[in-house]
Amino acid sequence: MSKYVLWRVLHAIPALLGVTVIIFVSLRIMPGDPVSIMFGTQATKIRPEDRAKIEADLGLSAPLTVQYITWLKDIGTGKLGKSFWRGDTVVDLIVQRGPLTVEIAVMAIILSWVVGIPVGILSALRQNSALDYLARFFTVLFLAIPGFWLGAMIVLVLLLWWDYAPPLGVINIWDDPAKNLQLALGPAVVLGLAVSAYIARMTRSSLLEIIREDYIRTARAKGLREQAVVLKHALRNASLPIITLSGVLFGFLLSGTVVVEQAFNVPGLGKAMVEAFVMLDYAVIQNLVLLYSVVFIVINLLIDVSYAWLDPRIRYV
Repeated sequence: MSKYVLWRVLHAIPALLGVTVIIFVSLRIMPGDPVSIMFGTQATKIRPEDRAKIEADLGLSAPLTVQYITWLKDIGTGKLGKSFWRGDTVVDLIVQRGPLTVEIAVMAIILSWVVGIPVGILSALRQNSALDYLARFFTVLFLAIPGFWLGAMIVLVLLLWWDYAPPLGVINIWDDPAKNLQLALGPAVVLGLAVSAYIARMTRSSLLEIIREDYIRTARAKGLREQAVVLKHALRNASLPIITLSGVLFGFLLSGTVVVEQAFNVPGLGKAMVEAFVMLDYAVIQNLVLLYSVVFIVINLLIDVSYAWLDPRIRYV
């Protein structure tokens, strides 16, 4: 197992280097530049020597190769650079806003299991029944509804009907659990309902394959209760694709909170990413995208390692 983990980590290094090259090049070929955005309509009136000084202060006057190597050094030392606009470091930004985004993603994935797995089980056990058709209708509905629209509707209904608006600012759960829940619950519900549709469909399709296996019929013939047959035998063997999909979706939730956080005005990493793109804040954009890439790689590694625990027949050499 340890050799397998080490091998996967070594394989991740060139992948991350490739990601850094793509991020760096993509940002530099985007139209516009931070200095022009900084001064807006007055940018054309800036003297060339003043522009050169500002670019030097921001680290944009050096050759692109030097800028890239400097960024890699910052990653290696853990500094990650400083925001062009906010004045604080990217590490401070991640520490301040990251917990809220992670909390929303965790709440959303838990909600997706609580809703999606029971719906998928009932749909599979009552295949082609009215309950199955109703479950499939709602899963397709939640897949089709855009998250930002649903989020905007929830905020609008709360504001117009109950005159309620979520609190503003970054509120961590250890500071004020009640206000933190008010801040994170809306985005978590919107994302969780969308993800639960994927979980429900995967649970249904996996169980439909498993419950036709010979050992399931044998378990029923031996007189085991249906609950034990489904939960202990069928669901455990059908859980591998569900776990895989959950891990991938969790990675998408961490990076996909951008639009929902913007809709709910939640000051998480997603909202910080939107603000950084608008202002072309290179330091924030490239480090946050790299952070999401690292999260995806770690999650996929944890998923692969969890297979051996879920299915003892799987061995890593």
